[in-house]
Amino acid sequence: MITRALLSLALASATLFTPVPAAAQDMPFDAYLQILIARARAEGVSEATISRMTQGLEPSQRVVELDRGQPGSPTSSGFPALAPYIATHVDAARINGGRSAYSRSSGTIRAIENQYGVPGEILVAIWGHETAYGNVTGSFDLAQALATLAWEGRRRDLFATEFVDLLKVADKGYPRSQLKGSWAGAFGNPQFLPSVYLRLATDGDGDGRANIFSNDADTLASIANYFRDAGWRQGQPWGVRASVPSGFDWGAVRSKVTAPVCPRVHERHSQWKTVREWRALGVQPQRPLADDVMASLFQPDGAGAPAWLLTANYRVILEYNCSNYYAMSVGLLADEIVR
Repeated sequence: MITRALLSLALASATLFTPVPAAAQDMPFDAYLQILIARARAEGVSEATISRMTQGLEPSQRVVELDRGQPGSPTSSGFPALAPYIATHVDAARINGGRSAYSRSSGTIRAIENQYGVPGEILVAIWGHETAYGNVTGSFDLAQALATLAWEGRRRDLFATEFVDLLKVADKGYPRSQLKGSWAGAFGNPQFLPSVYLRLATDGDGDGRANIFSNDADTLASIANYFRDAGWRQGQPWGVRASVPSGFDWGAVRSKVTAPVCPRVHERHSQWKTVREWRALGVQPQRPLADDVMASLFQPDGAGAPAWLLTANYRVILEYNCSNYYAMSVGLLADEIVR
């Protein structure tokens, strides 16, 4: 997926900045690059790294086209059905690949679970969705992509920072040839943006590096660190299937709160109630869930279709990519990996 490692975070952050006209390149690329270089130098990036990461840089028209082709906020109140998305994203290839990755790294996963409190199947499911377990990580030169996006200007502050942070990542000894990823700057097995890498990437095997490119332990530990930082609650599932009685009054439980981030994602969830309160309304979890757990009811494809009680941990998955389709497919893939 090209939006991985926290392109969702980038897009959410981008809402803080006012969009600029298409003709945002208000100076020649080479001149703007010197501004970025000066900032990187001021923030401590070595001259050797600056030189090798900026040599021969020129803007990428393809990156500009991809950025401008991103869809805006939908205006229709309708949503595509979830079931077809799940059928193509929680398929045999991802399930089998996840089970293989889980088995291959079982010892490492147990240690990471003990340290971070995040289930290994969730970590593996993120890895599978982001890069098909490391098989599809992106081929864009990150230096060119991020410099282009910063110069283009539509989200200049965001991508200027990511470019400088990329140089800080490179300063740790990664060659430019290895620093490839999505057109929007995400890279490695978990598709972290440079700023996220610097903040949360973790050495999972004690060799002194957080190599999220080819090291499974570092990849899984880094995702776990991200989830712990986002507030994962140990011992609580992301959600469970639930039965909803015929004629259930959805109007009585509809949320009246507008989420400040990704409102169209959260508007589809009900009010938060304890599982005990849901049981009193006739909503029954189909797997064990403590009565005092707070949960939100979600029935994306309408009456008669599958429904789930979602916990606060589901919202942690949304921190990685603010999409119900993504979060549901991660949760359901995780369940299948350990089934």
